[in-house]
Amino acid sequence: MSDKSDIRAEANRLQSLFEARGAEVFETDILQPAGALLDLYGEDIRARAFVTQDPLRGEMMLRPDFTVPLVQRHMQGARGEARYAYAGEVFRRQEADPERKAEYLQVGFELFNGPAAHEADAEVFATIARILAPLGLRAAIGDIGLLRAAVDGLNTSEARKSALLHHLWRPGRFRSLLGQFCEAKRVASPIAPSGAAAEVGLRTRAEVEARLAALASDQQTPPLDSTAVDAIDALLSVRDKAPMAVTHLTDIAKDLPAIRDRVTTLSRRFDALGALDVDVDQLDFEGSYGRTSLEYYDGFVFGFYADARPDLPPVATGGRYDALTRAIGGGRGVPAVGGVIRPGLTTLLGGAP
Repeated sequence: MSDKSDIRAEANRLQSLFEARGAEVFETDILQPAGALLDLYGEDIRARAFVTQDPLRGEMMLRPDFTVPLVQRHMQGARGEARYAYAGEVFRRQEADPERKAEYLQVGFELFNGPAAHEADAEVFATIARILAPLGLRAAIGDIGLLRAAVDGLNTSEARKSALLHHLWRPGRFRSLLGQFCEAKRVASPIAPSGAAAEVGLRTRAEVEARLAALASDQQTPPLDSTAVDAIDALLSVRDKAPMAVTHLTDIAKDLPAIRDRVTTLSRRFDALGALDVDVDQLDFEGSYGRTSLEYYDGFVFGFYADARPDLPPVATGGRYDALTRAIGGGRGVPAVGGVIRPGLTTLLGGAP
């Protein structure tokens, strides 16, 4: 494994390349307040982050990434168009694979309020692709926005749509819900708690009554149309080179009209990538890409992989996260896209001139 000083030098080199594209350097503390991360990701973040307790500041986390504090800084400053670069350690717990590092350097490039979304997406991807070109990596891309649009367009209740969107990054649970919502069976009506009943447990009476009302309402919701569900399955199964992926998705849009605009945006993104000398004809598109590891992305997603070293994590990942800016901005969001490179892996794989 490369010496840490070599990795630090590589991180500085990568950051300087992003600075040369007009990015200002962003710095943030290693210890981050846990509250914001828990509000955004829920308790799931505890399984991946190192958590500690500060007697004055309360619960803190070793920095799991740079994106959340960067978005907080940008939104608090009410800034317009901006470009950022950063380099520093991030910390991730590794319970399943002892060979994966719990601490590693990360270098990032982020665009806020930039050009049209498809052009900003293309710029970030093409910039990282050029930097990594000497390593001969395979790039894979996807678009979480296609699935979000498909769910938003379903002819069903808002509660069911919210449940599906909540589990977008849990493929097994998402598919289970789709199957459940296709069923037309009816169950017995829930029994409302009587005024004389003893109240046991941590939930309040109001919470119990709200849950019972939601169950009763869901029982009256018609099952999902099987054609739409089959079309969602087809969308998630698309795996092809970029041009053919557009053809497949255009056909799927006949049964899922809600994704038509997203397919148009996808096509424009490919045109923008081609204009930046990306070989789109050799670019792998996966309809389900990014659903298990890129949780805050809501649009374009990408990753770069060393196929000769399947034991390694992605060398670089990134995507669009407009929804994250809305969540942090209290409903007021801005367009944002970015990507990160792991200099420890680029150094291990041979570096770049």
